[in-house]
Amino acid sequence: MHDVEIREGTIRLGQLLKLASLVEDGVEATELIRNGLVKVNGDIEERRGRQLTAGDVVEVNGERVRLIARG
Repeated sequence: MHDVEIREGTIRLGQLLKLASLVEDGVEATELIRNGLVKVNGDIEERRGRQLTAGDVVEVNGERVRLIARG
């Protein structure tokens, strides 16, 4: 698992997937989410626009990232 820093209090799931280089673009993010391949805090997430905050853990294809707030 690696950490991804966010500047603001929240970030949308689709944006995080791109920021963390887990997907190439929004289309790929949408497909992964639609097919139930994205988990947030261990649960399958179906909303690309879900708001994430520091401490959330996102998993895609066995890769996990944790959000941390930039100090």
